[in-house]
Amino acid sequence: MNAAARLCAPKLAAPALAVGTVALFSLSPVSEVHASAPPVDLKKVKDDIADLIENDAEKRGDGTSLTGTFVRLAWHCAGTYSAADGSGGSDGARMRFNPEKSWGANAGLGVAREALEPIKARHPGISYADLYTLSGVVAVEESGGPTIPFRIGRKDMETGESSPPDGRLPAADKGSRAGTIQHVREVFHRMGFTDRDIVALLGAHALGRCHTDRSGYWGPWTFAENTFSNEYFRLLLEERWSPKMTHNGKPWSGPDQFEDSTGKLMMLPSDMILIQDPEFKKVVEIYVKDEEEFFKDFAAAFSKLLELGVPFAAVAKPWYKFW
Repeated sequence: MNAAARLCAPKLAAPALAVGTVALFSLSPVSEVHASAPPVDLKKVKDDIADLIENDAEKRGDGTSLTGTFVRLAWHCAGTYSAADGSGGSDGARMRFNPEKSWGANAGLGVAREALEPIKARHPGISYADLYTLSGVVAVEESGGPTIPFRIGRKDMETGESSPPDGRLPAADKGSRAGTIQHVREVFHRMGFTDRDIVALLGAHALGRCHTDRSGYWGPWTFAENTFSNEYFRLLLEERWSPKMTHNGKPWSGPDQFEDSTGKLMMLPSDMILIQDPEFKKVVEIYVKDEEEFFKDFAAAFSKLLELGVPFAAVAKPWYKFW
């Protein structure tokens, strides 16, 4: 039984009628049922995703993996949400269709979606929307990160007609420090996040790397791109970052980015603002000193992100609150 279920489980025997009601109060992550789909054993799905990440990494043999890509997939499924009108968000798995799958911000995510197809075939009861977001959860947890509260219940759309307008996902650079700071705040505040949430969520850049054939940028943020930690913040604060001028002995022709003293690590303009903006920098300094605090904040913010725009079914009251 998970922690939430232990806390909420009644200590007294429930009336017979209420037993079914309590069962509908779905707190266990192991077995939730979609109305028109087979039961989902979430533990088995998570295990399959973890195995996929491990087996794929072994096949690559170059130190890269699907870890960061799955986090990005989950993030981009949810990060289109607008609190103003409730549009966008992770419900629907609309990234399977145009226009979302063709957005520049989603370049390269077809790799992640295709990798998850065998798991969807083995677990037909889970929606694509749940599977895509769950892949990000597993990626964080399996890489040493915090446990992310997660529940299923997202539905799949049959087309991309209800997709929100392009441009809601955060851009890496808006041409100036002030413009990038304003843009990042606008994107995250639109979804209902605070400045502290912004810094915590960007800490996911501890994982993965950028690819020139996808975003145009190049390189990992840390030397341990498959390990979730506060190292991203430490490097931001303690390393010397300068504009990237060359790559493999030739002039750098990609978009503006920064590199460390070794030339092997990178930061985006949208990363650098976390130490350029005084309010963001305060949070970075907290996370450098206290990884546990970062983990706690990230777990809460990431869980919230993945539920944006999801009309989870109304939850019935436990029997002991009926009177």
